[in-house]
Amino acid sequence: MKIGVIGGGAWGTALAQVAARGGDPVLLWAREPDVVASINQTHENSRFLAGIALPPSIRATGALGDLAACDALLVVAPAQHVRAVLAETPVGTTPLVLCAKGIEAGTQFLVGEVAQQLHPEAPIAVLSGPTFAHEVAAGQPTAVTLACADAALGAALADRLASPSFRPYASTDVIGAEIGGAVKNVLAIACGVVEGAGLGQNARAALIARGFAEMTRFGLARGARAETLSGLSGLGDLVLTCSSTSSRNFSLGMGLGQGKCAADLLADRLTVAEGAFTAPVLRDAAAAAGVDMPVVEAVCALLDGREVHAVVGALLARPLRPE
Repeated sequence: MKIGVIGGGAWGTALAQVAARGGDPVLLWAREPDVVASINQTHENSRFLAGIALPPSIRATGALGDLAACDALLVVAPAQHVRAVLAETPVGTTPLVLCAKGIEAGTQFLVGEVAQQLHPEAPIAVLSGPTFAHEVAAGQPTAVTLACADAALGAALADRLASPSFRPYASTDVIGAEIGGAVKNVLAIACGVVEGAGLGQNARAALIARGFAEMTRFGLARGARAETLSGLSGLGDLVLTCSSTSSRNFSLGMGLGQGKCAADLLADRLTVAEGAFTAPVLRDAAAAAGVDMPVVEAVCALLDGREVHAVVGALLARPLRPE
């Protein structure tokens, strides 16, 4: 099974590394010409994943049409750009493994719904879980959820990507895997705010627990299964991204907690903090579904420029109720 990867950032490059560990050829599409040149000439993505040696079996291209010869495509473009990229990609019936985490602005579509709208003949799978790209690329132990409605296809994809250090656990709950990945990005911003504002470890632990309750309420309303949300792609990913500065969303939240402006923080980033774009879409989708998500609403207020202690104070002043 020849794998193609759409997206030449750190995560796309790390997944190309995973797919190439058995010596199989992998074709990686990147928008940036310097990334294509760096991978092909020096076998390193010096812009996004410096210091990680890539095998010669990974070849990069700047032409989406070259992916037509692949047997499966890992879609690792940022969630808000997936529609534009997939619209130009020759897909047909090629399986799409969605590795971006977010909800599309405007439509409130999950990434899988965007892909299905554009390519209705293509089988859809979702790869999600607690994954920092640099650790995956370095071969450190990692476990993920690989969700696919077609269990046989999901098993084949998991077998193709699996290695002793990269373990995909099969699921058929595509919606649950997507929602966990999208919501945890927003909650990671909130936990970063707690760190940046110096509110303590107790507050962070409480926020993770209450945030997970919000994730579960929203996921169940959208048709997810509770066991998926409590697994690797939900709770597992939430714990990772809410506790490390290696998380782009957590780092963004730290800046907000220190009183910095969201626009300045986002403009100063080489990589995308997906939670900043997902937060307002998630807030609106939750309101439309009648789901209460006060932590998500608080993140939106901070991104809109509200003062940190005012937002935290309002959150803490909410009426007490049974857990």
